[in-house]
Amino acid sequence: MLSSSSSILTLMVEPDTQGLRLDKFLALMVPEISRTRLQELIDKGYVRLNGEVLQTASLKVKEGQSIEMTVPPSVEAIPQPEDIPLEILYEDEDIIVINKPAGMVVHPAPGNYQGTLVNALLNHCGESLSGINGVKRPGIVHRLDKETSGLLVAAKNDKAHKSLSHQLSTRDMGRVYQAIVWGMLFPQEGVIEGAIGRDPRNRKRMAIREGGRFARTHYKVLTFFGKTASLVECRLETGRTHQIRVHLTAKNHPLLGDSVYGKTPKVIPEPLKEYLKENWTPGRQALHAKELRFIHPSSKEELHFQIDLPEDMRNLINMLNSPQ
Repeated sequence: MLSSSSSILTLMVEPDTQGLRLDKFLALMVPEISRTRLQELIDKGYVRLNGEVLQTASLKVKEGQSIEMTVPPSVEAIPQPEDIPLEILYEDEDIIVINKPAGMVVHPAPGNYQGTLVNALLNHCGESLSGINGVKRPGIVHRLDKETSGLLVAAKNDKAHKSLSHQLSTRDMGRVYQAIVWGMLFPQEGVIEGAIGRDPRNRKRMAIREGGRFARTHYKVLTFFGKTASLVECRLETGRTHQIRVHLTAKNHPLLGDSVYGKTPKVIPEPLKEYLKENWTPGRQALHAKELRFIHPSSKEELHFQIDLPEDMRNLINMLNSPQ
């Protein structure tokens, strides 16, 4: 028998989502639940169509279907080590620098207690990580959204955590992102300022609002893809939740793929529309943390890391560059 605190979601397949794989459809419709958790719910029989259990993630959904998903109650738990592969760019006794893939949640939260970066770090670093920055977010100094890829540094001891956190708060930690936004962004270089706080109309979103925390983003357009989209470099002066996504949306140029802050324009080239439907992961905003710079907590040496755009964004750029 289901717990009274379980939730049952009824998800309708609309024309713009028909033909998607079941796992991609669920990821688009319920972006707050990790892909790992969604796969677990599919495997355990919590997803049904007309009472029939759907346990095949690759099943294509059809327009008009009403898919029911039961989400068992979240259980507060101490993160457990999990053997999850990590792309490690640098590691010593103080810090570890990771290239986080899109789709991975950084630290456990309701609905995402497994498959997170913290679970992977606990397995990789062992006991050295426990207790730093609390039980639920051991070692975490800053975070990336689930569907943002790129560079992230974690601390392996209290001294390193204190140093990196101080650099973050004093804005001495340098972070550069690349994003693909809809439309031609003008002016081509500038600064976006706007205090960011929780959206009073939707608690899952952030918004520029009175009483929010000061936020400033420096941006520069690197490439125009005709009138369809722009490749933009963003340098963070502050680090608020969803800052780049909120600021660029405020300029009416939301990130491509961002299902929370922006939607696909009604008029885009048909080949691009088909490409996104077949190849782009639903909910994946085109945002990548490309550069990270900070002072090493022990050696005091300035470290600078860069990582190329991931394959999905490179392929998208190739598509945008091709004749439409």
